[in-house]
Amino acid sequence: MSEASQEAPRAPRRGPAPRPPAGPPGSAAGADVFVNMRTDFRAQLRRCQRLLAPGARPEIRLHGLGLAVTRAINLALQLQAAAPGALRLHASTSTVALPGPGAGPGALARARHNSAIHIRVCRHGPRP
Repeated sequence: MSEASQEAPRAPRRGPAPRPPAGPPGSAAGADVFVNMRTDFRAQLRRCQRLLAPGARPEIRLHGLGLAVTRAINLALQLQAAAPGALRLHASTSTVALPGPGAGPGALARARHNSAIHIRVCRHGPRP
């Protein structure tokens, strides 16, 4: 037998990374942050802080899908702890249909479902 036939078969290459789902209608461009497990947590936290800085956006939306649900919650709580009394959180959960294996025509017929969280982080002034 040759050496080539003794090698273990390689796993198929992964395709391109999935794109985040389209934002809700009426959302401002750049105000949606899609939390994932690949990007460093501190980098995601700095990005959210920069978006919420005074003079920037009054609110952002954090979206976490699957394993990133807990990270999105942690991110929102860290933002709130860093600015006591200045931020409000509004959370909602959903189930998202994802295309199944072999995504092609009719892929939603074999869709799998995943949990998602959407957290609106709003800046507000101190109460009188």
